[in-house]
Parts: sequence; structure tokens; C-alpha cells
Amino acid sequence: MSSSASLDFGHCPTFGPPGLGAGWWRPRPSPALHLCKVSRVDDSAELSAERALVERAQAGDREALGAILRKHGPRLYRSVLLPRLGSAATAEEALSRTYLKVLERFGQFTWQAVGVYPWLRVVALRTALDILRARKRELLFEPEDIERELDAAERGAREADALERHDLSCARERVRERLSEINPRYADAIRLRVLEERPRDEAAATLGVSVVTFDVVLHRAMAALRKALSDGGDES
Repeated sequence: MSSSASLDFGHCPTFGPPGLGAGWWRPRPSPALHLCKVSRVDDSAELSAERALVERAQAGDREALGAILRKHGPRLYRSVLLPRLGSAATAEEALSRTYLKVLERFGQFTWQAVGVYPWLRVVALRTALDILRARKRELLFEPEDIERELDAAERGAREADALERHDLSCARERVRERLSEINPRYADAIRLRVLEERPRDEAAATLGVSVVTFDVVLHRAMAALRKALSDGGDES
């Protein structure tokens, strides 16, 4: 029984958009429980290289577009789509839809000094909003939350790393809000392992149990949290 098969905002699927070929991206492995680990801010050389890729992609170079999505796709999945949609399967579906929209609309993108990620994020947010409206599900976020995010995104531009920190911070806060709805022992397990990212042995010692028992408690805690996130139910 794995203690990491829960709110896994680090995992990213390996499928890609139609037309870009199989194996078009291989995501870097990410720790399953790390909700706020982000890479350094893009420097000017990286932005210059990205701008060159954008120009090639807008001229019809599919390999260049694949390189752009290979760079930003995992971030869109783990910090934009999965936290807001809650389900890995739904987030993967949303990512696939996002790619299709990017393929259709990339010619509309106008270069900004912060790069292409803010535009990709807006496309992903709109996709998540469409799915939430269609399915009328309450998970971590509701349609109104994403509408506010879209309004803010269209009024300003921030670098990709700052946006990722913001998105993952919002997801963490949503989890914190729901912890009061589940068994306090379960809440402590999630707080220690997921939010504070403590090692398993340290979290187990804090709860006064073995690592094996802690894994069981965490597994049940995540099930209780998922229930609270999906229907507001209380599980004790």
C-alpha cells in the first residue's frame, strides 16, 4: 500500500497531442507528495530560446511546438489541471483537450516578455472550466473559482515559476480548508506528510505509530479527504 498514491501533484501522464508523434515528451520524475517544488525562474537566454521555438511553431514546425509542450505540459498537468479537477483521469483528459486547443490556436498567440506559459495556462484553465461546468462536480475548485482565476490571468502576466507557485499554493490551501471535515488523526497524517512534506519515518514517529501503520492511516486519510472534496461528506 503506497503512501504516495493520493494527492499526487507531481505525476504527469506520458501521452501527447495528435499529430506530434508517439513519445514526443518524457516528463522528468517528480516526488509524488511535493506540492510546491518549482524550478528556477527562466533567464533571458531561456526566454530567447523559447521565443525562437514559438516563431518556428507559428511557422508550422510541429517539432518546435512539441518542444514547447514538452517543457510546459507537465507543469500544466500538475499545478493547473490536477489540483482543480481532482482526478488523474479527468486531468489527463483535460490536458489532451488543452493540447488540441493549443494546436488549433497557437497562431493567435502574441509573444510576451514572460514567455508562452501564461497563455498556455489560460488555455488550460478554460479547459478545466468547461469540464467543471459540464460535469457539475465540486472537487478542489468550483467553476466560479476558475472564472476569477481567468479574469486575473487576462489582466496581468507573471513568469511561469511564479504562476506555478501560485497554483500549487492555492491547491494546498484548498486541502487545508477541508482537513477540518475529516477525522483529526487523518488530518494530522495529511498535514505531516503532504503539506509539511515530512519523511515517512518522522511523520510516523510524530503520530506515535510504526511506518507501516502510518501508511495505512495515510491511505485512509486520503480516502476521507477525497470524499470531503467530492461531496462535502464527513468521514470519521
